[in-house]
Amino acid sequence: MRWEKDGAEASFFGVNYTAPFAYGYRSIQRTGVSVEQAIKDDVYHFSRLGLDGFRVHVWDVEISDSLGNLINNEHLRLFDFLIAELKKRKIKTLITPIAFWGNGYPEKDENTGSFSSKYGKQRALLEEAACLAQERYLKQFFQHKNPYTGLTYQNDPDVIATEVNNEPQHSGAKELTTQYVNRMVKAIRSTGWSKPIFYNISESPKYADAIVKAKDVQGYTFQWYPTGLVSGHTLKGNYLPHVSRYHIPFDTIPAFKNAAKIVYEFDAGDVLDSYMYPAMAKSFRVAGFQWATQFAYDPMATAHGNTEYQTHYLNMAYTPSKAISLLIASKAFHDLPRSKPQAIDSVFGPFRLSYAASRSEMNTDREFYYSNTTSSKPVNINDLQHIAGVGSSPVIQYSGTGAYFADRIADGVWRLEVMPDAAYLSDPFEKTAPDKMVTGISWSKHDMRLQVPDLGAGFAIKALNKGNQATGKSVAGAFKISPGVYLLTRENLSSTLNANSNWQNIQLGEFVAPKATESPVVELFNADKDRDRIMLYNPDWKHRPIQNAAAGDRFVKFMMPEQKESTMTANKDINISLDKGLTKSANKKRKWPVNKDTIVPANKETNTPVKKEIPMLGFQVYFGDRMKSAGSTKLAGLDTLVIKARSTQPGANKIQIGLIDVNGQFFAAKIELGPDSKAIKIPLNSLKQAAQLLLPRPYPGFGPLYAQPSPSAIFNLQQTEKVEITFEQGLEISAIYFK
Repeated sequence: MRWEKDGAEASFFGVNYTAPFAYGYRSIQRTGVSVEQAIKDDVYHFSRLGLDGFRVHVWDVEISDSLGNLINNEHLRLFDFLIAELKKRKIKTLITPIAFWGNGYPEKDENTGSFSSKYGKQRALLEEAACLAQERYLKQFFQHKNPYTGLTYQNDPDVIATEVNNEPQHSGAKELTTQYVNRMVKAIRSTGWSKPIFYNISESPKYADAIVKAKDVQGYTFQWYPTGLVSGHTLKGNYLPHVSRYHIPFDTIPAFKNAAKIVYEFDAGDVLDSYMYPAMAKSFRVAGFQWATQFAYDPMATAHGNTEYQTHYLNMAYTPSKAISLLIASKAFHDLPRSKPQAIDSVFGPFRLSYAASRSEMNTDREFYYSNTTSSKPVNINDLQHIAGVGSSPVIQYSGTGAYFADRIADGVWRLEVMPDAAYLSDPFEKTAPDKMVTGISWSKHDMRLQVPDLGAGFAIKALNKGNQATGKSVAGAFKISPGVYLLTRENLSSTLNANSNWQNIQLGEFVAPKATESPVVELFNADKDRDRIMLYNPDWKHRPIQNAAAGDRFVKFMMPEQKESTMTANKDINISLDKGLTKSANKKRKWPVNKDTIVPANKETNTPVKKEIPMLGFQVYFGDRMKSAGSTKLAGLDTLVIKARSTQPGANKIQIGLIDVNGQFFAAKIELGPDSKAIKIPLNSLKQAAQLLLPRPYPGFGPLYAQPSPSAIFNLQQTEKVEITFEQGLEISAIYFK
């Protein structure tokens, strides 16, 4: 994709956002906030985060009938209102006019009488009546005029492209897939649409060759959920190896090679840390993508409960560190060259990522951003123009927990925006409920010190946002501050700027933040405590979330009882159900007999030759919190990994057991189990580097199964945080510990 005016590459980074439709619409209405106001509030935050791309799959079930006629209703009006608000902030839109989805999740679907309700996703791609309905709908949709802009989507320069539909699941003869794509593209073009048209290629990878045979398609769309979806709890551990590379399996198809590529949805599902987004942005650029939109940004009106999509959680007020990380990812996506490899996953250009500190950073002459407290100094503090962060740095020390932005507006004049404090009250990735608050908001006055030469030590402070009358002066750059927007002016300097002055698509006095939580905010949540820590790999059904075991389930028994000499312990037995996912229960002695003939190789869905060495099962257990609590003194005396286990099937049972460290490196040994349970001692100095399983498994499933080791990695027990075991035969494990 290139701009017509100068041929320069076009690239866009942003979010999906669903307020006009489905549960997003209904849940906002229930709060008493108007959906229009909710949209205005969130779009302002999009602008503050430096986003310039928006995408959503339009819920056609809410704006169409069974014949495909467009229904001009509240949902369509609010969608047009959203596009108009985005336009004011210079944010571009990619429209996906057909979602196929029902409008219920996480509630029950409504039968809206639409063509998608009638035919469903798969029948809609095959049946003639369904195709006719979609053609009719697409023609009317793209001829529709937005009442807020007075423009059709074709004539709106801020609507830049369309994706025909959302995640089509093709089946049947491949020539029918090609015919379907051609028909939908022709229907869109018949309305005068001259902009790029994209089609999803990653949802039905077996039909990739049929999809690229279609005419007049300018590019193809992908998604990426590298840590899986709906684990049911916050994932702990270093997931940078999961996003080291975006693997595209279609590069060998000639018609695909020169097409534009976009990522319509991405997220690090169930990860609360703030280092993943820039790493994903880096991998997208290396793979040649020009558009990437996270799924999905939580409306501020409902973000306190994370009820819209349990596995995703992102909002500038409620997840400040993740939001600043998204800002940094946007910068990376725009700054990094397309299709150029980056040597290091955690350091590239001016960007630095730290799993240990849960931090992203960008540090240039003019910009300094950090998602958590950092000791890094600005590259050139004299030329610094923009600062955004959470926590403290050498240039801003702040005792609150919300995000803040400091921007140089003119010589000696800065705009300071401070968000209220956010406190996690419960695990946001557990099962949610409308009356369950996962994050609380507190409006408090905090200490801040801002040290930039352009302002000096004694600058004036004047509130700009509505209802805020605060004024003051810093002492050696220090002052107390409450949430709001402030004009900071160098001593003895006068400025004519005021709350209504415009700057970079905003007014200086604009400020949007949620009200304080009504009940006192008490930080109760500890993500490391009492969590189910196991992720399981079964090549037949990949990774599944935790769920209750049914009677008669077959298990591998995994017990970790208290051991005096152990730093890897638990208070309860943990059993892994290989049929039903993962479950935890006490003192159930069950086992799972593995039949090699029933194991599906891990590379099944990639259509590559079966490799006999990988029909296996595997799981990982996080124990990093226990290592931290044990302390370096206790760990210094440990030199042996012990596993007490037995084979549940006759004959030799070889397994691999190893430890994953905070750097994502894996050190393992292979051992043999017999029929009797016994403790097998493995000297830690005998562990060798190996490729670790990437768990949870990603979506789409054509990503790599293993992360390859770094040749320079050195084993350090104090840095280990997960154990991984892979096996082919049935086994029973009663204990794993260090001594």
